Amino acid sequence: MYLLQRPEDIPPRLSNRLNLRIALLTTVVIVAVATVLLRLWSLQVLDGEHYRALARDHGVLDVRVHPPRGEIVDRNGRVLVDNRTVMSLEMRPSDLPSDRGERRAELRHLGNLLGMSQGAIRNKVRETPQYAGYPVVLRQGVDRRLLFYLLENQDRFPGVRVERTYVRDYKDGSLAAHLLGIVGQVTPHQLSRPAHANLKPGDIIGQAGVEYTYDKFLRGTAGSQRIQVDALGRPRGQLRSSPAQAGDNLRLTLDSGLQAVGEAALRDKGLPGAFVAMNVHTGAILAMGSYPSYDPSFYTRPHTKAEYDAFGNRPGDPLVDRADQGGYPTGSAFKPITATAALEDHLISPSTIFDDTGSLDIGGITLHNAGGAANGPVDMSTALKVSSDVYFYNLGLHAQASGNGGQIQDWAFKYGLGRKPGIDIPDATSGLIPTPAWRNRVYRHHSNPYIDRPWTQGDNVNLAVGQGDVQVTPLQLARAYAALANGGALVTPHVGGRIVDVHGRTVRRIQPAPHRHLHISDETRNVILGGMHRAADEAGGTSDAVMGSFPIPVAGKTGTAQRDGQQDQSWYGVIAPYDNPEIVVTVTVERGGFGVESAAPIAREILERYFNLNGDSAGSVNTAAARAAGPG
Repeated sequence: MYLLQRPEDIPPRLSNRLNLRIALLTTVVIVAVATVLLRLWSLQVLDGEHYRALARDHGVLDVRVHPPRGEIVDRNGRVLVDNRTVMSLEMRPSDLPSDRGERRAELRHLGNLLGMSQGAIRNKVRETPQYAGYPVVLRQGVDRRLLFYLLENQDRFPGVRVERTYVRDYKDGSLAAHLLGIVGQVTPHQLSRPAHANLKPGDIIGQAGVEYTYDKFLRGTAGSQRIQVDALGRPRGQLRSSPAQAGDNLRLTLDSGLQAVGEAALRDKGLPGAFVAMNVHTGAILAMGSYPSYDPSFYTRPHTKAEYDAFGNRPGDPLVDRADQGGYPTGSAFKPITATAALEDHLISPSTIFDDTGSLDIGGITLHNAGGAANGPVDMSTALKVSSDVYFYNLGLHAQASGNGGQIQDWAFKYGLGRKPGIDIPDATSGLIPTPAWRNRVYRHHSNPYIDRPWTQGDNVNLAVGQGDVQVTPLQLARAYAALANGGALVTPHVGGRIVDVHGRTVRRIQPAPHRHLHISDETRNVILGGMHRAADEAGGTSDAVMGSFPIPVAGKTGTAQRDGQQDQSWYGVIAPYDNPEIVVTVTVERGGFGVESAAPIAREILERYFNLNGDSAGSVNTAAARAAGPG
């Protein structure tokens, strides 16, 4: 572009017009700046407090509301477990200040409030079993003074809060502890399961017993609260909430009165043991206990890992449920299973007579009856009555066994032995029924120092009388006896009865079907039950000293099991009434001696309670005769 005119050559009219434009533009800029400055002054001075209040109320906190778990009641509606509320002081270490100095200052201040040193708080956090992001309970039962102080000064304690929590309340202390179980925080591994997809770290679930099995009913549904908070985390108001839904209630098949009688009778012996009382037709557990036991309320309070370990490692293994986890040789209580195999597989007939001379030679080894008795000519019924070992040794000698089975083994498996019982509480053991294949495999791999040779027919002889490598739980034996009593149905044992919602409506009835049906002839069943009845009711029977005076006819079998390095173990299994079976009771007492001496009296006390018999009508136990009756 070429400049055609010099500035001094521009006419005055054009120069005035340019000056006007510049003046107008300057005025607009001045007005705009003044407007902005005025607005800033208004925001900061006139409306400052209003907007500071809005800023304070800007944050939103989502609080998870834990639901109360459902009650657990016995078959008669008596409450065994419900809830109580406690105020718990919780700290999430991941939410503490990242600055070391600020964190130390907070812990020091918190320690002064709790009467704890910083080191004590750190040790508690370090020693408490926890996972990343999980809260650590520093104290349960926070008093009102401390509660209000912490609520008013939440900005000074990031990562710390007081929560109203529900803890389980066990109405009868340790009663049925192994059956009821415990609850605890969900673990990261459990959170990874689809069944726990809706749970969050810190949620409480069942960890053992029926609390575990029926957790999805008992747990309820968590709620939430959206709370408006300021920049320091202080609550300014509630936005909205979703209420927690209480869990359903669980009614058990358990009779708490019968349970208490069984536990007291076992505890009075002062020796480890267990008992089971079960309906022979449905598999409903009426009572089931193990001694020693434990107080489940221990787990409702915060503890260090060392304290948990010490509690679980007390003498006698109190956390082990011997009723369904304790595998033992049963001694002669196994003989009804051997009798079934012999009669059904035609090794012998009910009327076949065997001369019990008191001993039997097997490959140069002479085996004797317990106590040195010689019973003379006996048939199957009489052999069961007097518990002739020689008679059953002979059956074991002639019974076939090969591979993973055998005539006795196969019937034991049919009766549910060597298999998990399918009860609705976790960790029940399968026990062991030894086979040639099992023993040869263990011997070949040197995986058990007690298995020092391959299988021989002598192992079958041992099995025939419930000795050797056999391992059976009281629950398994009760299930086997129930199948004999009810005509062959191998019931599924269960503690749960029905699920009931908070309005009293039945949500689900728990009625598991039998696992299988055993084809046992009426003749075989009658012969075996008849022999067991004679053992309990006739003079010379192995449990007559205890059960002979019982006013209701029963069929019972004693067992005295030998265990390496220990005194004999006492067993008793009884079916009642004999002529119309309703209930089976099995009892075992470690180091209890003869079956009639320790286990049978406990079973009798349980039956007396079940049939509502008082001391006068129930007769009495001949203690001296029980001791003199000997093993069997």
